[in-house]
Amino acid sequence: MILETKRLILRCLTQEDYPALCRILQDRDVMYAYEHAFDDREVQDWLDRQLRRYWEDGFGLWAVVLKESGEVIGQCGLTMQEWDGRRVPEIGYLFQKAFWHRGYATEAAAACRAYAFGTLDIPEVFSIIRDTNIASQNVARRNGMTVKGKFTKYYYGVCMPHLVFSVCRDAIRENSPQES
Repeated sequence: MILETKRLILRCLTQEDYPALCRILQDRDVMYAYEHAFDDREVQDWLDRQLRRYWEDGFGLWAVVLKESGEVIGQCGLTMQEWDGRRVPEIGYLFQKAFWHRGYATEAAAACRAYAFGTLDIPEVFSIIRDTNIASQNVARRNGMTVKGKFTKYYYGVCMPHLVFSVCRDAIRENSPQES
């Protein structure tokens, strides 16, 4: 276990989580910001990339497990992303559609922010979100983030404008309502 919140456990993904990842990454509704649902190979590549990140960076996207059932309902964590000519720590999240609009993404993202600031001593964290992904933007805002910049990614043959949200450790007030 990496993190625990009131309702969730965040832990490293394993190969046994492949079916749960398929439920997320192969759902067109969940993957609309990526312009396509992943095929089996892309899901395995995604999982392999997280496992590599754990080894290389010490973190990555983690499995989000619902405490009450033990079910993997999503993934949330920290990854290093390129922005503005540097590598920045990003809080990212993807959840099964059946678990949207219940506050799980916000709860997990806030725990990742606290982990980045407290455990990893990272002074600023980011979330890079497609401009059409309003739900994820709202999670970033609830996590204390504001828009710091924007850029366009070219992925899957599509120009995708993205907003770059960030929050600095110093900007988070003690006992903030966003804390988990």
